[in-house]
Amino acid sequence: MTKRIEVLYIDDEDNNLNSFKAALRKEFRVQTAIDAEDGLILAKNHEFQVVIADQRMPGMTGVEFFEKLVEINPDPIRILLTGYSDITSVIDAINRGEVYRFIDKPWNIEQIKNAILNAAEIFNARKELKEKNNRLQKLHSEMNQFVYSLSHELRGPLMSISGISKLAKMEVKDPGIIEYFEMIDSATLKLDDFIYKMLDFYRSTKIENKIVTIKFEDILRQLLNEYKLKWKLDGIEIFLSIDQKDVFHSDESKIRVILNNLFSNAFKFQKDEEGKWIKINIEVNPKGAMIEVSDNGIGIEDKHKNDVFNLFHRATQRNVGSGLGLYMVKESIEQLKGHVILNSVPKIGTKVHVHLPDLLEL
Repeated sequence: MTKRIEVLYIDDEDNNLNSFKAALRKEFRVQTAIDAEDGLILAKNHEFQVVIADQRMPGMTGVEFFEKLVEINPDPIRILLTGYSDITSVIDAINRGEVYRFIDKPWNIEQIKNAILNAAEIFNARKELKEKNNRLQKLHSEMNQFVYSLSHELRGPLMSISGISKLAKMEVKDPGIIEYFEMIDSATLKLDDFIYKMLDFYRSTKIENKIVTIKFEDILRQLLNEYKLKWKLDGIEIFLSIDQKDVFHSDESKIRVILNNLFSNAFKFQKDEEGKWIKINIEVNPKGAMIEVSDNGIGIEDKHKNDVFNLFHRATQRNVGSGLGLYMVKESIEQLKGHVILNSVPKIGTKVHVHLPDLLEL
């Protein structure tokens, strides 16, 4: 059974209240009040979908009543009955009372019915939207806690396995057994890299920007130290160029996502030959920051260039990528209001150019 619409009607004339209630009580649950003060008490203690008030009442006009109603209970949809329609009253009702609709007096029953039904639809839609937003906010908060808790719970055991494996390799001499431990190390490293990717994916797509002052040299030095512990970079020459004289503001987590994934791709897709290099060039000026990461790796074929920023797309048969890296780069850049240009030539190398604006200057 459909719940009947709850309506509150305020008017200072008993005849109007009685006729309103008699005419509409079969379709709606109607409560009435003889003045604005009684109406406010009822609206404070009861959920109404629609509140209707006469404009001309002693002590407090309909507009003044709605203005107070918005403060104590803004949810009901408000309808103003008025026997006159001067522009000042209309403007006041819209601006102060946030009135949904005006109905001229004397009103007719069908007009009132339709107005109540339409207003109730708006009330129910707003209520549903509010409930969904609250659920989304709760889910978002729980997801934040879940992602970081999950990464911590997974990385702890992984680091233990990796540490034990390294200790075991120091104590055994049998090449076959050492090979088994090397396989364990390779698997734990791959899983740890995937966990990092998941965290980066969440940061780049789900978390709002947190704007801070960015010092690229500090970020890049820290990241390179992490890369050296994570990967064997001995055979790759790394060139760094950082020119930052201006203050720059952005989201540090998303900038790390961009640098991490661009460097990771440049490392993983190197050619199996000598003379490998990766170049990172960063310039900051009053217009923003330019990040350029280039390499002399295997490059990207033309047929893949339009798709490399898509989720789970791989531009090579090498089983080293998750298909997430460049997608997360694109998502982070878009959330930072920047843009990216990719240039790549097969067997020659790849250059990715990123421009980011200062978020405090937008």
